[in-house]
Amino acid sequence: MPAGDVETFHRDGGWFNRLEGESEQVGARHATKDEAVAAGRDLARARGVEHIVRNLDGQIGERSSYGHDPRDIPG
Repeated sequence: MPAGDVETFHRDGGWFNRLEGESEQVGARHATKDEAVAAGRDLARARGVEHIVRNLDGQIGERSSYGHDPRDIPG
């Protein structure tokens, strides 16, 4: 995950967002995954970075990019 990307993750019964490279979460604790994903998506869009959403088991469940996409990739 490049520096500055936004990650949504579960910890201690709540959902949080953090910036890659930082251990502390950004913003409030969210009661549901949907709330945290919406907040993380808004943050990633504002920063023009990738948003990584992790499942309960910590595996990446979803990735979305909101900027800095290379244009030379076929397909």
